[in-house]
Amino acid sequence: MKGKNVYQLSARQLLLVAFLAAFAAAGITLGLFYIKERFGTADPSAVANAEKAPAVISDPSTVSDEQNNIEVYKAVAPGVVFISTTSYTQDFFGGIQEGRGTGSGSVIDQEGHILTNYHVIEGAQKLTVSFGGEKVYPATYVGGDPDTDLAVIKIDPPAGGLTVVPFGDSDKLVVGQKVLAIGNPFGLDRTLTTGVISGLQRPIRARNNRPIDAAIQTDASINPGNSGGPLLDKYGRMIGINSQILSPAGGSVGVGFAVPVNIAKRVIPQLIQFGEVRRPKLGATLPSVSELRDRGYRMPVEEGLLVYQVAPDSPAAAAGLRGVTPSGVIGDIIISADGQPMRDVDDLYRLLDKKQFGDTIQLEVFRDGRKVTVPVKLTPMAGSSRGRRAE
Repeated sequence: MKGKNVYQLSARQLLLVAFLAAFAAAGITLGLFYIKERFGTADPSAVANAEKAPAVISDPSTVSDEQNNIEVYKAVAPGVVFISTTSYTQDFFGGIQEGRGTGSGSVIDQEGHILTNYHVIEGAQKLTVSFGGEKVYPATYVGGDPDTDLAVIKIDPPAGGLTVVPFGDSDKLVVGQKVLAIGNPFGLDRTLTTGVISGLQRPIRARNNRPIDAAIQTDASINPGNSGGPLLDKYGRMIGINSQILSPAGGSVGVGFAVPVNIAKRVIPQLIQFGEVRRPKLGATLPSVSELRDRGYRMPVEEGLLVYQVAPDSPAAAAGLRGVTPSGVIGDIIISADGQPMRDVDDLYRLLDKKQFGDTIQLEVFRDGRKVTVPVKLTPMAGSSRGRRAE
């Protein structure tokens, strides 16, 4: 009888794989993706303004480009806010160091919710908002999603009401389309810049190194302080949230990136309801086979995700997925999920972020020298809604 190959890792290799898995668990992975969440109950006030252009803006085909710029700015700028942040840290000698930052945001409803970038308000102990005048409003943190670099803060709305920045549809954009950006670059409040969509489906990464797929590239000037402000179409509808620039020197060189507004439309309801985005996850640490092979490990397949460790009481554990044993014997390797190849963990992110709790995915797994199908029901994991330490 022909013997069966047993792929086993030495104690030294186990330590190295654990090291790699720790990096993967911390989110330092290759590949790019974007999160298209399908979530729970939406707050109607957060999405009811979708695709309603301001009535005061003329049909762009009937006015000059200059007039269109003027009308969009007049209609939308009152809904774009200047965000100031203050943070306090203790230095080595016990003194308190004060840090300050600025950014931009968009009013998204009459209740005072404001959409901005997560990196604008991250770590802030104090938030204030202004609308271009001397009046300053204290703001509170509602929720944030580091994976998409989006956050919601809130002010008590003034008696006169607020100007809401309407949502557009980022799935209908085309390269060459005119766009306008309003924000507060370098502390200069309510600055307007114009340009075009230079590219679509651009992959960028959030500050936590999570890939954000399908970003909008624009040559409209975006600088520090523009972060969190709206990227608008010629009808005054928000089609993106200005988030990043590609700049060796730190200033605008005509390559800016915005998170598509359709991402925000799916994230906002959860941020308002839960303060965070709750995503399905497997509950396993999954270094990629290709990365392990590049480092010299002997693997039975060319590509896939090694199930290194399975979290207790997780969907992976309930489905019976097998991790690496204490003696170093390799367990399962995920080859595909719902028919989609799993080359690295970002492929899994893409799949899971299109799923809801209660869905079942079909994993093709290499186990004991053959391929088997393992159904995994995606159920919530206790204490796992924040971050993605294990997928």
